[in-house]
Amino acid sequence: MNQIRDTRVARIRAALETRLAPVELVVDDDSAAHAGHAGAASGGGHYNVRIVSLQFEGLKLVTRHRLVYDSVHDMMHKEIHALAITALAPSEI
Repeated sequence: MNQIRDTRVARIRAALETRLAPVELVVDDDSAAHAGHAGAASGGGHYNVRIVSLQFEGLKLVTRHRLVYDSVHDMMHKEIHALAITALAPSEI
């Protein structure tokens, strides 16, 4: 199971790097803290993302989140049950 989670983290990272060219990116798998949760039963994981990208400059938070979700859309609801996002522009760090 850890290999599946490691692969998912790597795929999430790759998708975000490709679409958003982050200057900083941290992807954490928080699935173990949600063991037994109804969403976890489907096999989807819980992940935390902190991403800093030039593409977020001047954008509202909801637009930044949409860009992140669009980047991993093929994994949502199957491999990703929950995604907590911190999306910042470089000027905000």
